[in-house]
Amino acid sequence: MKVGLVSSAVPLVNGGGRFIVDWLREKLEERGHRVEAVFIPSTENPDTVLQQMAAFRLMRLEDHFERVVTFRPPSHVVRHPRKVVWFIHHMRVFYDLWDTEHRPVPDRAPHRALRAAIMRADTVALREAHRVFTNSRVVGDRLRRFNGLDSEVLYPPVLRPELFAAGEHGDEIVCVCRVENHKRQHLLVEAMRHTRTPVRLRLCGVGTNPDYVRSLRRAAAEGGAADRIAIEDRWITEEEKAARLEHALAAAYLPFDEDSYGYPTIEAAHARRCTVTASDSGGVAEFVQDGETGLVAAPEPEAVAAAFDRLHADRALARRLGANAAGRVAELGIDWDTVVEKLLA
Repeated sequence: MKVGLVSSAVPLVNGGGRFIVDWLREKLEERGHRVEAVFIPSTENPDTVLQQMAAFRLMRLEDHFERVVTFRPPSHVVRHPRKVVWFIHHMRVFYDLWDTEHRPVPDRAPHRALRAAIMRADTVALREAHRVFTNSRVVGDRLRRFNGLDSEVLYPPVLRPELFAAGEHGDEIVCVCRVENHKRQHLLVEAMRHTRTPVRLRLCGVGTNPDYVRSLRRAAAEGGAADRIAIEDRWITEEEKAARLEHALAAAYLPFDEDSYGYPTIEAAHARRCTVTASDSGGVAEFVQDGETGLVAAPEPEAVAAAFDRLHADRALARRLGANAAGRVAELGIDWDTVVEKLLA
């Protein structure tokens, strides 16, 4: 089958929104399909967002592809008779984040009209789709609440789960993801000031704000735990990631109100490592169940530190939660055969 994978992207910024496309392309090609990935630069600038949506809408793809799969908004507004949407999130500043500090414009009539126009365009485009999938129940609930649409959850797998092996549990909590304020690496660094065991922390990744990384380094140096905190501000390879998780004590992933469980959670599970997360981390809680597949702490340094110390002091607990996390992957059917079958049905 000739398949087009269409998504928006912020140039030169990596992360889950790109990985889901790149990895699906590789898996489709392995199965003999002809695949083209199309990334269109896009931002959520209120002054240009409608023009960007119109540009996507004008794309003619039916002459090139038998199936089109869309991902990051506003790619879902493209036209195609066999369009499948794997919806990973809304343009959230115009949806669930509108009544928060993240709203990009004042709450005035022209801006409310802009928001309404975006919602109408999204709803029309999504209703056209052959099928609509989401990457989590959280995103599915938002689609139902804001757009009146039902969807099916299709959990994204990692590229090569076979890379991840389970070794002996060491002393290190590992966090591998984009380094951004809303991913809250600062909460992990602050937590280390309150730990009472020799637990260690390793942060891996880069982000869009170098000042945030510098603030993490300052906090680590000033907090009295600098010798137990390692910060690798670069994209590590998949092999390096697997090596760091193989002997980790656990993983940590504490984003604020995340759209899905996040790749870090599943990568840790494949290495039979549990994940420490926060009670307000959104879709992460679909996978990390407190005391079953990980530990869920209040989003406060002391509470996160207590979770770190609990795992360090009780390796049997860390092993049990990690084994349960690995079982949860199979229970939820998180694999590429399932993904390809559903997207091409």
